[in-house]
Amino acid sequence: MQEDRDEKNWKKHEETIEKFIQVIGKNMNLYGITPSIGRLYGVLYFNDEPMTLDDMRDALSMSKTSMSTGVRTLADMRMVESTFRKGTRKDLYQSEEDWYKSFTSLFGIRWRKQTETNIEETEETIEILQEMISETEDKELKERLNNDLEKLEYAKKYYQWLMQFIKVVESGEIFNYIPKNK
Repeated sequence: MQEDRDEKNWKKHEETIEKFIQVIGKNMNLYGITPSIGRLYGVLYFNDEPMTLDDMRDALSMSKTSMSTGVRTLADMRMVESTFRKGTRKDLYQSEEDWYKSFTSLFGIRWRKQTETNIEETEETIEILQEMISETEDKELKERLNNDLEKLEYAKKYYQWLMQFIKVVESGEIFNYIPKNK
């Protein structure tokens, strides 16, 4: 005899998970990800089986093109991976279930690029101001340029420190200092 299906609690479960997926979507903006792509990640995370783009479209009522773009974005951030199932012709995708791994990867990708840009801009600005110092006779301007150079050197040291921090996060060494919760 088949046990009675608890429809009330199945529905409550679905609503509760959907609410949490909405939270994931909202919070993904911290990582530069749109809420719709965040919801896509949430749906993949809570789905027990890998999903096709059609499955995702049906689950989120969005276009297949949007799903494809979202999956590509998440794959670039190493939060989703394609998988294979024998006998299935369509591409299948599943979420990266290790959020620590996703965070370190995403953090590294986002912060490294921006920090490298900031270092380059700082060095270029320093070079221009140093050139200006050598070209001007205006003592007040020279004083201002030297003051600005001190600030830029401080910024450069900060960005260099930040690059070291990024390396600690990317390598997973961060978990030696702040262990993963088990």
